Amino acid sequence: MEDEGQSLTLVARKSFFGLPTACPVCLPVYIYLKFSRIPFSLEFNLLYPDSDQIPFVEYDYSVAYNNEKGGVIQKLKEDGVVDLDSEVMSIPEWLSMKAMVESWLADAIMYEIWFGSDAKPANKIYFSDVPWPIGKVLFLKRAHFAKQLLGITSGNVERREEEIYRRAELAYAALSSRLGEQKFFFENRPTSLDAIFLAHVLFTLHALPETSVLKSKLLAHSNLLSYAENLRLEFLDASTSSAVPQLDPSSSTSTRGPTYWSSKPKGKTKREKTWEEKKFKRGANQAKFTTDMLSL
Repeated sequence: MEDEGQSLTLVARKSFFGLPTACPVCLPVYIYLKFSRIPFSLEFNLLYPDSDQIPFVEYDYSVAYNNEKGGVIQKLKEDGVVDLDSEVMSIPEWLSMKAMVESWLADAIMYEIWFGSDAKPANKIYFSDVPWPIGKVLFLKRAHFAKQLLGITSGNVERREEEIYRRAELAYAALSSRLGEQKFFFENRPTSLDAIFLAHVLFTLHALPETSVLKSKLLAHSNLLSYAENLRLEFLDASTSSAVPQLDPSSSTSTRGPTYWSSKPKGKTKREKTWEEKKFKRGANQAKFTTDMLSL
């Protein structure tokens, strides 16, 4: 049973496009927590729009960060906070499907955000609260980083674009075939695969422009669209009015920690940081951010 006194907070990027958070990395974590049916609050961090720590989840005196190995969901599973994958981890097809979504479809979203559109989605997601000159510099910095991650050079742009969309098309076909008319992909229950893919579909449909190549390929699979709409209505719409996020530009971090989806929290805790320690850490982060900007 869930502990009545537990407190869990997801810190993400702002809401846009009718989504609870417009960030394609934050949205899977939000949906994963919704699937678990664990109560949590949603806060928006506006202070560090470019931080690779976002999203992160605070639980008691613990934190699961996006830039930790495996990301937030993996850390939540390791710490016993919530694990929706315990019954499918030994299924090879589940592992391969999840890897395909996290690589081929993630690459396609990255390409669309930074190179396949007019940059409006990227600016809304990451830089809408940043002054224009800083936002422009950060945009160019992130776009350059995305180009490196995608392996794009001046000599292979067309080939890489074709390859990215071809892989996305293959991924949609494989997922559509696996899903059929089922409610979930495996074991008739939600897993992190469902959370990640549902976030992908919702982001593609709501955040990308009508001219999006990726959106056109997704729209060719009616069962994937029905799957996403049914899960959205069941898990997201019913709770949006009761989970209005708070704007928290200075949301601070804690330390790392536990609970479990179907059992009481573990006893592992860490010393809570003093107000002075938290203030020092925020000051140090702000100084690093300023130094990074000046060095660009």
